Amino acid sequence: MSAEHEHVKGDGTVGCGPLAGLRVIELATVIMGPYAGAQLGDLGADVIKIEAPGGDPTRHFEPQRHEGMAGATLNLNRNKRSVRLDLKTSAGREALLALLRTADAFITNVRPQALRRLGLWYEDVADVNPGLVYVNAQGFRSDSPQGDNAAYDDILQAASGLVWLNEQVSGEAYYVPTVLADKVCGLVIVQSVLAALRHRDRTGAGQHVEVPMADTMIAFNLVEHLSGASLEPVQEPGYGYRRVLSKERKACPTADGWMCILPYNDRNWRDFFAHAGRPDLAADPRFSTMAGRVAHADELYAYLREVTPKFTNDEWQDFCDRVSIPAHPVYSLREAAESSYARQGGLLQILEHPSEGTYRYVAPPVRYSRTRGRLWRHCPHVGEHTEEVLTEVGFDPALLTATPDPSAVA
Repeated sequence: MSAEHEHVKGDGTVGCGPLAGLRVIELATVIMGPYAGAQLGDLGADVIKIEAPGGDPTRHFEPQRHEGMAGATLNLNRNKRSVRLDLKTSAGREALLALLRTADAFITNVRPQALRRLGLWYEDVADVNPGLVYVNAQGFRSDSPQGDNAAYDDILQAASGLVWLNEQVSGEAYYVPTVLADKVCGLVIVQSVLAALRHRDRTGAGQHVEVPMADTMIAFNLVEHLSGASLEPVQEPGYGYRRVLSKERKACPTADGWMCILPYNDRNWRDFFAHAGRPDLAADPRFSTMAGRVAHADELYAYLREVTPKFTNDEWQDFCDRVSIPAHPVYSLREAAESSYARQGGLLQILEHPSEGTYRYVAPPVRYSRTRGRLWRHCPHVGEHTEEVLTEVGFDPALLTATPDPSAVA
């Protein structure tokens, strides 16, 4: 049986990954928080997703076979149990606090002001569980003037300089066509949870961890783009790594398609110039050193793209592999997901959901020699585990029929 069609039961078996025994409460919607929760669930944590009566907004994305079970939610909410709570009611809040008393970590992307109104800010929750790792993530730092501003991925791409970077290259201020800020910050949430749990293991103390998306993405973009601004006074070219911002840094046309061909060190470029029939360029001062190539990136990449149509993708790949030049054909999303490489690694698996039938599951990409992540549970329906989970922590699910508390505003 191929890895692509490997049968994974997803039958609710308790996880035995490296995070087995940890309980994580997820009060989060859309991509960032649920993505973080899915990573923790893949590794064996018992992730309990708190959903409003209407469910996470991703449940209403298209396409879907049945209401509330969209394609996006099938993967984002894997390895979780779903508890439906109306936090505008006193019973809903008390039920959540009962869960938090038993939890190791709490992750949320609810805005700080709303958490305070609900009586679910860190100090409120630490009163019932001082060992809890409480991680809240939102667009901007809670102590900033923008602390309660609404912020989605596009907003953070603009606020962090990412849209500006695109404009420097293309002349148009466009967004990266993936929810990059949500996913990067989701991974930072996971890192933060694990670091704070390690501290708790040593000291017994929980803590409040805040993941501001703007700060996280500014720091992410400045890894290479602080550049000349690393030095005081600022040195040319200031902010922005020149090689990456070259307008000629594009995929290379070949005789039968497109390739990414990236000679990087001096030897790579000597081999490339020789293969292209211009060995003399290896001695050109513009291209003979890394500093020269970065300073003249536009000219270098323009030349690269002039000569690549001489050979086919396969011919370029054979040559580049032979001399250790990094190269790869340009794949569509479908080609990447269904390539022989992805199939052999079991990255995209075809599974059977109890109610949704056949679907594709994106398996955890990281390999552990002893505790590889896997699917323990298929995505649940909204509130599927409410009675089960609340009973586990000694809270009577019947109390959830309480009348909404008009003083509590979500």
